[in-house]
Amino acid sequence: MTPTRHAPPYIAWLVVAAFYALCAVVGWFVPHALIDWQPALAASQPWRAFSAIGVHYSSAHLAGNLAGIALAAVYGIAALVPPRLALAWLAAWPLTHAGLLVRPDLMHYGGLSGVVHAGVAAITVWVLATARTRAQRWVGALVAIGFVGKLLSEAPWGPTLRQLAGWDITIAPLVHSTGAIAGALCAAVALRLARSRA
Repeated sequence: MTPTRHAPPYIAWLVVAAFYALCAVVGWFVPHALIDWQPALAASQPWRAFSAIGVHYSSAHLAGNLAGIALAAVYGIAALVPPRLALAWLAAWPLTHAGLLVRPDLMHYGGLSGVVHAGVAAITVWVLATARTRAQRWVGALVAIGFVGKLLSEAPWGPTLRQLAGWDITIAPLVHSTGAIAGALCAAVALRLARSRA
């Protein structure tokens, strides 16, 4: 009798990453005004908190975010994240964009970078909470310090939009922070639920 082979735990994470990438590619062919995040329409068209990931303002913007999703996918594989963390990443998706309501002057937003940051934050919380060895704790701590440092260096409390060297679009740094907060919170809830069931 041959032993049963189980799928690796991170398969759900890869499925979610692939789904996000597909949404971004499909959204490339949809007029921006139909699916981008607009705070003025948040109450009447709440689905825009989901569809905003399909909006990219240049091919470089799309390529950069697809690369970000690929890196988040690899990070999830390395951390052996379980299916519940993939669900946490999905839960962080609309929360990432809803967080932009704190800056109603950001009248339009589109992109995948907030959701990428949500995924990285979720994995980092997972690594820190489940580390079993000193090396794992060090890796988690170093990633967390670097990640938080990156977010703070972007000064999300500053101007809503920034023009960065090398980019052909303006960037909204706030969404990186709202994504990271949403991802961290959703991962913490997933961990708490798992521990309460255990």
